[in-house]
Amino acid sequence: MLDHTGFVVIDLGRSRRFYDAIAKALGLATIDNGEESFLLGRSAEQPIPYLWIGTSKPSYWAKGSSAGLNQTHIAFSAPSKAVVDEFYRAALAAGGRDNGKPGPRVGAGQYYGAFVLDPDGNNIEACVRGSNAR
Repeated sequence: MLDHTGFVVIDLGRSRRFYDAIAKALGLATIDNGEESFLLGRSAEQPIPYLWIGTSKPSYWAKGSSAGLNQTHIAFSAPSKAVVDEFYRAALAAGGRDNGKPGPRVGAGQYYGAFVLDPDGNNIEACVRGSNAR
């Protein structure tokens, strides 16, 4: 289980619209975190774990790093196939690009997922496992 993770984006407003849309589809929330970033998590009352999304350059970045240069992959757990489908629709409507339509994945067992690229090219997924993936 993650405590937090995050990545840098180029256009905070564009990214906020994208992540607001997928947060709603997944039953999550985007939370204000200042002028240069926001958080994606369960709610303001239950903020951990969270995904930090912002425009400020982290102090730990290796020389030459920039937003979108090193693609990040984040997979969100969904409670059902219907939620995965809604995530995919919301992501595309909010400016995401298809990177794998909703469906089962060969060799992954009971697994149903969808992949989109966010406005900066990060690979964002929603998936359901087990009996809910049937």
